[in-house]
Amino acid sequence: MANLDLQLQGFRLTTAQIYYYFPDYPRLIQEFLWQDYDLAPRFPKLQEFLTFWKKDIEGTLHSVYISHQKLIGLGEITHSTFEEHL
Repeated sequence: MANLDLQLQGFRLTTAQIYYYFPDYPRLIQEFLWQDYDLAPRFPKLQEFLTFWKKDIEGTLHSVYISHQKLIGLGEITHSTFEEHL
């Protein structure tokens, strides 16, 4: 239910492809996928994660690609009633 609440507040499912240099072999590039609900266009949760990465993780960032998808909007919810008579 928490995900629905976030979507109703305007959060979108965000995926970031994070490419970074492998710490032990700096010529190799690894990929890390990050996914969470975040607010476009500033992406505060992703920014917080990337700040953590730069501070606490050894792999130097190469590039980050972001995609996001609005899954549900305020106008897309309708109320329906169901009755069953036996």
